[in-house]
Amino acid sequence: MIELSFVASPLCRMLLIELPRALEEYFAYAETDPTRKGRRFSITLPFYNGDRLDRLQWWYHVSPAQEAMYERDGITVFRARATERFRRHIEQWLANTRQRLHGDDAIPRISGLPSTSVAPTSTAIEPGRLPQARVANG
Repeated sequence: MIELSFVASPLCRMLLIELPRALEEYFAYAETDPTRKGRRFSITLPFYNGDRLDRLQWWYHVSPAQEAMYERDGITVFRARATERFRRHIEQWLANTRQRLHGDDAIPRISGLPSTSVAPTSTAIEPGRLPQARVANG
């Protein structure tokens, strides 16, 4: 089982990606019709959000000059770079939206992270009373 952890604070450890295979194995790759400006590609991650099928997509472009830089491997190099950037984007998106990818099916599920309860600290000041001064250096 592949697990990705995100540490929001020292008090909690959250699993963002809990899938039996690497995240990249859930990606679908496609190419649009090439133009004289180059080739356009997309990477898609389908997922279920409740009962609704949804997706995240990442688009990238490879110009003829970029493709020629790596001889015959130009498309492979740019695909690997785009895949890595898309994976990092998904991880950050999951962390920012407090969601996780999980499941054992061909299409993963997304759901919210369980909330962690931390006792709030009181910073209220009583009316008519100033807070006590604190010395930082001893």
